[in-house]
Amino acid sequence: MNDSVFHRLYDSYHQDVFQFLIYLVKNRQTAEDLVQEVYVRVLKAYSRFEGKSSEKTWLFSIAKNVAIDHFRKQTVRKKRLFESFDWETMQLASTEMLPEDSVQLNDEMRSLLIALDDCTGDQKMVIIMRYFQELSIAETAQILNWTEGKVKTTQHRAIKALRERLSVTEKEGNVHHE
Repeated sequence: MNDSVFHRLYDSYHQDVFQFLIYLVKNRQTAEDLVQEVYVRVLKAYSRFEGKSSEKTWLFSIAKNVAIDHFRKQTVRKKRLFESFDWETMQLASTEMLPEDSVQLNDEMRSLLIALDDCTGDQKMVIIMRYFQELSIAETAQILNWTEGKVKTTQHRAIKALRERLSVTEKEGNVHHE
């Protein structure tokens, strides 16, 4: 992989990849470290990139894997157990709060990101990819190596779960204000 290709990929997608990771891990330093890992993997794997997907979806699939590895390591560290980590069903919940300076989000988006911690890992990935990164259903399916139908179903379930979670949060909020 020559320098110009690497720099083009970095310049084109760095901000998107960084935002995707910060939405998942909610920690600026961790997201920066994970972005570095993404580009280390890009350098190692670029010779095997066959162009079957766009460079963007290829990069996001690497970022997804880096994030899953991060959560897997966190879980193992916390539990000191080497049980299987199934990101599709387990929560990819970060205990961190979103850094104020890193992501300029309105209150609605911030509440949504916090509520996402109650969703399964696959639901969280789909919502972030579709609504925060504005990827298409086809691109999301490609990154996750799923069918478009599975993306739609997961998105539907996630939205339903989020609506329920946000309405509970809203009700709790109203109780505290009275």
